[in-house]
Amino acid sequence: MIKYHHIEVKIESTDRPTYFMGSALRGAFGYALKRVVCINPSFKCEECFAKGECLFYEFFEEKNSFHKYRFDIELGSDKFDFGLYIFNSACNDLLYILSSLEKLLREIGVGADRYKFNNFSIYLNGKEIYNSDGFQKIDSSPKTFQNQDYFRDIKLEILTPIRIKRDNRLLKKSLELEDILTSIYKREEKLFFNRDIYKLNYTPSYTTTLKRLQYKPLLRRSNRQDRKLKVDGIIGEMAILNIDKRSFELLKLGEIIGVGKQSVFGLGKIRVKNLKG
Repeated sequence: MIKYHHIEVKIESTDRPTYFMGSALRGAFGYALKRVVCINPSFKCEECFAKGECLFYEFFEEKNSFHKYRFDIELGSDKFDFGLYIFNSACNDLLYILSSLEKLLREIGVGADRYKFNNFSIYLNGKEIYNSDGFQKIDSSPKTFQNQDYFRDIKLEILTPIRIKRDNRLLKKSLELEDILTSIYKREEKLFFNRDIYKLNYTPSYTTTLKRLQYKPLLRRSNRQDRKLKVDGIIGEMAILNIDKRSFELLKLGEIIGVGKQSVFGLGKIRVKNLKG
C-alpha cells in the first residue's frame, strides 16, 4: 500500500527566501530533527547505539537509500511557504516531524540569515493543525494513493530541475517520457516495497507532440562540505497525446514522490494537467 502525509507550511513574513530554498530548508530541518529525536549524549551518529532506530539517521545519514521524504518548493518564490511529503514508515514518526518543523521555524531559522517566524500555519493533508494557538487536534491517519483521474491528452510540467542519469551520464539536452516514468517506477518500488528494479515492467504507449525543455543551472550550499554543489537539471513542459492509463497513473504518483535524484531538496517536481482544459 502506498501511504503518505502531505504537510504544508504557510508563513506570513516580509522576508524573502533565496531563489532555491530547498537546500536551506533541508539543512535546517535536519538540525531541528536531530535535536528533537537524538538520545545520544555525544550527539554523534558514528557508532551510535541507537542509529538503527533513529529517524535522523534514516533521513540524513543512511547511505544508498531512497529517503522517505521530500520537500516541495517553488523556484523563485517571494514567500517562504513550502511543503513536505513523508512516505510509508516515516508516517509513523509524524509527531516528531511536526515538532521539528515548529522548532525549525521558531528557534533555528532558515538560510544563512537564520530567518525565524512566529506567524505561520501548518496543514496536514489539507487540514489546519497549527496556528497562533499552537497545535490543534491531529488526525494522524495517512493518505493512500488512489488515482481516480485519467486524461488521454496531457501537459506535463517540470517545475523544478529533474536530474536523471542515462548510461551513467546526467541528461542535459534530451529527456524522454520513458526516463521520467522509469525514475518514478524505481522510486515507487524502493520506497513502498523495498524492491530494486532497473526498468519498466511494461511498454508505455503515447505520442509526444511538443517539448519545451531547457537545462537549468542551479547551485546549493553544502555546509558539511563547505562549498557550493551543482543541482542542475531539466525543466520545462511536454504535451503528450494518447497516453496509456498505467503511464498516466505513474505520472500522478510522481507528483507526490518526485522524479530523479535529490528530490529531498525539492528537485524533480512535476505537475500533470488535462491538455483539453
